[in-house]
Amino acid sequence: MRAIVIKGFGGLDSLVIETLPDPEPKAGHAVIEVKAFGINHAETHMRKGEWAEAATVSGIECVGVVKACPGGEFAPGTKVVAFMGGLGRTINGSYAELTNPPVTNIIPINTDMPWEDLAVIPESYATAWTCLLRNLEIKKGQTLVIRGATSALGRAALNIAHDVGATIIATTRKKERFDVLKELGAQRCEIETPDLSKNLRDSKKIDAVLDLVGNTTFMDSLQMLRRGGRMCLAGWLGGLDPVNGFNPLLQMPSGVYFTFFGSFVFGTPQFPVSDIPMQEIVDKASAGVYKAKPAKVFKFDDIRDAHEAMESNQSNGKMVVLV
Repeated sequence: MRAIVIKGFGGLDSLVIETLPDPEPKAGHAVIEVKAFGINHAETHMRKGEWAEAATVSGIECVGVVKACPGGEFAPGTKVVAFMGGLGRTINGSYAELTNPPVTNIIPINTDMPWEDLAVIPESYATAWTCLLRNLEIKKGQTLVIRGATSALGRAALNIAHDVGATIIATTRKKERFDVLKELGAQRCEIETPDLSKNLRDSKKIDAVLDLVGNTTFMDSLQMLRRGGRMCLAGWLGGLDPVNGFNPLLQMPSGVYFTFFGSFVFGTPQFPVSDIPMQEIVDKASAGVYKAKPAKVFKFDDIRDAHEAMESNQSNGKMVVLV
């Protein structure tokens, strides 16, 4: 099979297309013929060696067709989405013609969506749904702030929160993106700043915050919550540098909830993928309820261009690669 491998951590030149042996079918896993996969910030960090784990073949998600499944969990020919479960981290991932994820991280899907459209959905929508409906328990009529809303995960969260009936305040660093965010369901847009809580007229009244900017903003996100409000940290658009000197006694407001979600837990006993209504999500995307179209589609041979667009913030949404 053809695969995109990481040849030493570093820049775009580290991504090299090679021919590798096809993955061997084994119990507890399924061999998937990859039709398309999404590009994620995590994979740029893996390429650079900034992630805790990185497999030779990157890629944390894909859509495709089951080729083999020794355990019989999925029949050959079944259309599926697959994400996480060690893909791109501890086992070779989806940047290949074939991949071999654990069956715990595969969901069968019935849809006629084009592969490039379906590839927008798996990890981003599974993560957004879990953050909003499980960690934040967002409800109709509540006010939600999404920080970093123009990212692929932010756009997925906008679609889901709007469908739930939340009032959404979306942040971005560029004012020219306000119109796009409003089309996706935001009632209001704000320019993202590290001290947003000081300038937000709704501060101390916000029900929930989904913070995708990360360690540079999450303490500020806590400051804008009402008593009993919730903040979920689920992204690191602002970088991976740790927070030094965090002192809850001095820096956390009383009576608010701070929660975290990392999609690497999908497929574990506490976070089974069966918890996610993936077929319903796909159906809503297919019907246009969720505006889930790729920002840009790349060819397999153009993987370096895709990573360059991701790193230079040209993506404006989910970018996908057709295999």
